[in-house]
Amino acid sequence: MRGSEHRATLTMVAKQAGVSPSTVSRILNGTAQVSEEKQALVKAVIEELGFRPDPAARSLAGGRTMSIGVLTQFIDSPYYGEALRGIEDELHKANYVPLFVSGHWNEAEEKNRLFMLQERKVDGIIVLTGKLANETLVEMAAKIPVVVTGRRLSASGLFSIDFDNTEGASLAVRHLHALGHTRVAFISGPLDHPDATERLQGFKEEASKKGMALDDELIVYSDYQEAGGFRAMNSLLDARVQFTAVLAANDQMAYGARLALHRSGLRVPEDISLIGFDDLPHSAFTLPPLTSVRQSVYEIGVSAAKAMIDILNKQNPPSRLVAAELVVRESTRINRR
Repeated sequence: MRGSEHRATLTMVAKQAGVSPSTVSRILNGTAQVSEEKQALVKAVIEELGFRPDPAARSLAGGRTMSIGVLTQFIDSPYYGEALRGIEDELHKANYVPLFVSGHWNEAEEKNRLFMLQERKVDGIIVLTGKLANETLVEMAAKIPVVVTGRRLSASGLFSIDFDNTEGASLAVRHLHALGHTRVAFISGPLDHPDATERLQGFKEEASKKGMALDDELIVYSDYQEAGGFRAMNSLLDARVQFTAVLAANDQMAYGARLALHRSGLRVPEDISLIGFDDLPHSAFTLPPLTSVRQSVYEIGVSAAKAMIDILNKQNPPSRLVAAELVVRESTRINRR
C-alpha cells in the first residue's frame, strides 16, 4: 500500500513528462497553450502516477477557486436537471466543480442565491433563465463572469445562449396544419417567462399565416407543470371547446394534458393529436411516444459550461442561438374528422 510519503507530486509529474511544473499546473487549470499531444502526455503521466492536485494549492497558485456557481430554478425539475447534468459533465473535463442553487422563479430569492455564490468566491456564475432583470445581470458581469441562458443579452463579461422558441412553435403548427388540423388548442406557459411569450407568439403568427382558427377560447394559460397541463386540458374540455389537436408549451404540461384526455375517454392521437415542447428524455417513452419540439437542454448546459471556460481563459465564445427541430412520434396523426 502506498504511504502518504510516496504520494505523487506536481514536480514528479513534470519531471516524468519532460515539462515544467508551471506547464502541468496550467494544463490542470485549463489555461495551457500547448499542443494536444503534450496535454495528452501530461494527463497520461498524471493517471499513471495517481497524482491528485490539492484544490487549495491550485486556488492559491492560479487565483481561482476552480468552482462555478450555477443558479437554476428548480433543482428537481426534469427540464433544469438535464441542463445541470450537461454543465456538470463539461465542467468536470476542465477540473471545475459546480455549486448548484435554486431561485424558484423568484427575483428576490435569485438575488439572495447569487450573493451566496459570490461570497463563496466562485470563478464565474451560470444563470439558467430566471426573473433577474437584465440590468442586474449586466452589473454582476462587471464583477464576475456570467453566462445566462434563455436570453439575448450582450455586455462585457457576459455571454448569453438562447433557443429559437418562436420558430419552434411555428414548426409545430406547420406540422399540425399539414395533417389537416385547423382548430388547434394551445396550452401556454406563464407569461412572465420570456420563452412562454415567444412560444405563444410563434403559435399565433403561424396559425394566422395558415388561416387556422385563433379563437381566444382555444388558448389557455398554465404553469409549465404536469398538474397545470392536467387542469388546463380539463378547462378546455369542461368549456366544450372544439379542437382536434393540442400544442402544449412544454412536455411536462403535455404529460398532464394526456392524462386529462385519457380520463375523459379521449384517445391520443385517434381523437386528439398532441404535441409538446422541449423533447425531454421521457417523451420518447410515453404512451404514445410524444411528438415534441426538440431543444437539447443537456446540450444547452454543455454550451453554457463551455462558454464559461472560454471566458475564464480570455477567449470569446462562439455566438449561440440554438435552432428548433421537430421530433415527430406517434402522438400526432392526420385529422379524419
